[in-house]
Amino acid sequence: MTTPAINTVSWFQIGSDRPEQAQQFYGELFGWNFTADPNLEGYDLINYPGSDIPSGGIAHSPDASANHAIFLVLVQDVAATVAHSERLGGKVIQPPTTSPDGLVFAYLDDTSGNRFGVFTPAPKP
Repeated sequence: MTTPAINTVSWFQIGSDRPEQAQQFYGELFGWNFTADPNLEGYDLINYPGSDIPSGGIAHSPDASANHAIFLVLVQDVAATVAHSERLGGKVIQPPTTSPDGLVFAYLDDTSGNRFGVFTPAPKP
């Protein structure tokens, strides 16, 4: 498995209060495949046809007000990127958070109010 380059869009997330409907829509539209994330309840991994490596996910939202589509950028250091974003006028929506498997992520708004995420992958076992 090849690790994407630092500072590239390397993941996307769709939030839906109707995840089964989202899976059906995107599955039929693009042929995407879905599996439950074994490390995170309420999250499904998205695989493109012919790929065993997930490229995105569907987060199960509690209601329609939390539905979203967002891109995430792979960075070297989430905390440093968050701090740099703030210096440039960005707004921290969710500070750096570490998932149970060690993935670190944060959500930010750019200076136009567009939401995006940054992350570093979980350490390889």
